[in-house]
Amino acid sequence: MYYVIQVAPGMEEKTEMLIRKKVRAELYEKCFYPLRHVRKKFHGEWKDRHEKLLPGYVFIVSNSVQELYLELQRVPMLTKLLGKDGELFAALYREEVNWLEQLMGGAGDRGSEAGLSQVEVEEGKIIVLSGPLKNVEGSIKKINLHKRIAEIEVEFMKRKTKIHLGIEIVKKGCG
Repeated sequence: MYYVIQVAPGMEEKTEMLIRKKVRAELYEKCFYPLRHVRKKFHGEWKDRHEKLLPGYVFIVSNSVQELYLELQRVPMLTKLLGKDGELFAALYREEVNWLEQLMGGAGDRGSEAGLSQVEVEEGKIIVLSGPLKNVEGSIKKINLHKRIAEIEVEFMKRKTKIHLGIEIVKKGCG
């Protein structure tokens, strides 16, 4: 099951490394913080960037959450293992895991990231050709073609959360 660890923003990588160092490997399958691939324009030139998808969160997959929780106490960067409805810790809902895995291309491991989605612009309409936005077009709330960013809304820890993903325009039609 997927669990979420809240950490100080900017400390995701260090926390992940400390977990790998201090927590017995048999207590978890994967530990990762998801990234997103975006392109930003600097001095007129597009550059590839890899940014945190959900700053302040590290994900861990485990079937031994009680033991895992005890060992996580040895990780100084840990803020808290998130719970719901008064529980000390709770697994992500299946729907939350589904969108996370879809965005990550099913990977969900160290270095996993939501890649660029290839889109086509036809007469003011956006058509997603491939990438993480494929099949989640209904979640897209806004597209900024100038910045090459799509904003989607997902349910995360029982709250609506906006996530920005990179897009690549492969064809721009008239209109």
